[in-house]
Amino acid sequence: MSDGGALPSNRRVTEHDTPEPVVAIVVAAGSGVRLGNSSAGGHGPKALRKLSGVPLLRHSIDRLIAGGVDRVVVVSRPEFRKQMRATLAGIDLPITFTDGGATRTDSVRNGLRVLEGVPPVILVHDAARPLVPAEVVSRVIAAVRGGSSTVIPVISLIDSVRAVEPHGSRVVDRSGLRAVQTPQGFDGATLIDAYDHLPADTLFTDDASVCEAQGSEVALVEGSVLSMKITRPHDFLFAEALLQAGLA
Repeated sequence: MSDGGALPSNRRVTEHDTPEPVVAIVVAAGSGVRLGNSSAGGHGPKALRKLSGVPLLRHSIDRLIAGGVDRVVVVSRPEFRKQMRATLAGIDLPITFTDGGATRTDSVRNGLRVLEGVPPVILVHDAARPLVPAEVVSRVIAAVRGGSSTVIPVISLIDSVRAVEPHGSRVVDRSGLRAVQTPQGFDGATLIDAYDHLPADTLFTDDASVCEAQGSEVALVEGSVLSMKITRPHDFLFAEALLQAGLA
């Protein structure tokens, strides 16, 4: 269990002659409610279920590291801490664990509280997106290093979209719509400040929205269809097929 307290408030320090360090907060505290009674990927929390014999959490962190992450904070349920540590054995970079909160927003806030100082670049990633390509991770990092304070990877929508209204529905022009993925990237000071000013009972579905609510402009970069979120039992089948075919 991690110490609580205020989020770190010290300043951003940048060394121009060396790459800025990148810290990833990996949210792995979900119980996988939408998996129901399915044994897809095994049993237990979603982050520990497996694709090709490897837990989703390990897939996600390996890909974050391949994309340029230097340090990882794993936000998890304390009763699964020992298993998660074992899953990540052999990774040769600092990994810190902290407890998940009642909501995703609370979990990310807990992850921010255990940071040392203010990292110049922070990524927030869902452990349930285990196939994120390293190039997407690198793209997000590059955009933050290039001056964007809030960066999200997105993909175009393929299906037609309709908005449901009280007396029917209407078609929505999908050309201006994008599906949002993770990892989302941030200037560290921007993300920490946004969470510092976030009321305790406020809920957001992603971290870019937290920053946007505090006035941060959101930059979009190209995501990938491979960054699918494992949510329902059939998602394990699709992801497994991609791995077995060498496509992910």
